[in-house]
Amino acid sequence: MPEVPKKSRIIFIDLMRMFAVLQMVQGHTIDALLSNDYRSFESPIFTVWYFMRGMTAPIFLFTAGTIFTYLYRSNNTTFFKNPRTKKGIKRFFLLVFLGYLLRFPTPSPFNFSHVSAGQWHVFFAVDVLQSIGFGILFIMILAYIFEKINLSDYLIFSLSAAIIFGLYPLFETIDWKSFLPVPIAGYFYSGTGSIFPLFPWAGYVVAGGVLGSYLARHPLVFTTKKFSLMLLIFGVTFISFAMLFDIFGYDFFQGAWIGKIYTIFLRVGFVLVLNSVVSFICLEVKTIPKILILIGRNTLLIYVVHLVIIYGSAWNKGLYQYFAQSFSAWNSIGVAVLMILTMTAMVVVINKIKIRTKQVVT
Repeated sequence: MPEVPKKSRIIFIDLMRMFAVLQMVQGHTIDALLSNDYRSFESPIFTVWYFMRGMTAPIFLFTAGTIFTYLYRSNNTTFFKNPRTKKGIKRFFLLVFLGYLLRFPTPSPFNFSHVSAGQWHVFFAVDVLQSIGFGILFIMILAYIFEKINLSDYLIFSLSAAIIFGLYPLFETIDWKSFLPVPIAGYFYSGTGSIFPLFPWAGYVVAGGVLGSYLARHPLVFTTKKFSLMLLIFGVTFISFAMLFDIFGYDFFQGAWIGKIYTIFLRVGFVLVLNSVVSFICLEVKTIPKILILIGRNTLLIYVVHLVIIYGSAWNKGLYQYFAQSFSAWNSIGVAVLMILTMTAMVVVINKIKIRTKQVVT
């Protein structure tokens, strides 16, 4: 598998991860501040915003899996010689650590005497960072196993994602905390308060691995209309399956299962269609403003900082504690724009500091 030249930057991936993190920033900001008086599905604007809010996490997770696998498979070496293996393991531990740190229940790292049972449940709830971390870990484990038995990445990543998605409706019916410790049970279902348990959310990361592997094995395929069309066909196929399942699924499955499986097909299809549209737009684009690349490169930093500002942490109060769902639509939008500008300014300043530090050192 040939190395991808540095000059062959995949612009649509840069735009996808930039879009994913900024979409998450505005989604969290508006959701935290917008008054319930403005949350009406009679409003087409709110309906579209709410739909996109539901698509944000799948886009974020899928893109994370795509980027990691693309970089991992762009190194044509074995598992233990691949420099991305060590980086991936470090990334896994960092993501899991930050996921728990954001929900740490007390300002004191050693005194837990005043932590309530409810606070412990919040702390042990699995969030998006843990799901991304474990999704990356799954990708590396699968890559190692099937490197030994020489199976296709596409097959194993697709099958593994399908298994994770398929187990989701079943796992939600099992009371995992009745026989597992709460910190572990939270990784299997939402019954302990987990927002992003591994089933189904890690499945989006692994599914992104399929696209990442394809891009790595076909270095210039993203420059063709055929690639965009292929993504579109797959995306429309998934959406069509979602619609068919919603119509005919009641004959074979319980109602709760239908909603969950329908949502998974719809979300995967939408993400693929969005990738198709963005990749098609980028066919004639040779360069993009550096600031967009910087935002994409700093998704983790932006994600952590904006959550601390909006929802607070054990060491500070966030906007939510002061203004929870009390703003008008325009005020909420204004704060969301301000939040995006703040995150943009942050990455620009940090990049300049890095450049100056590097110049001083050299």
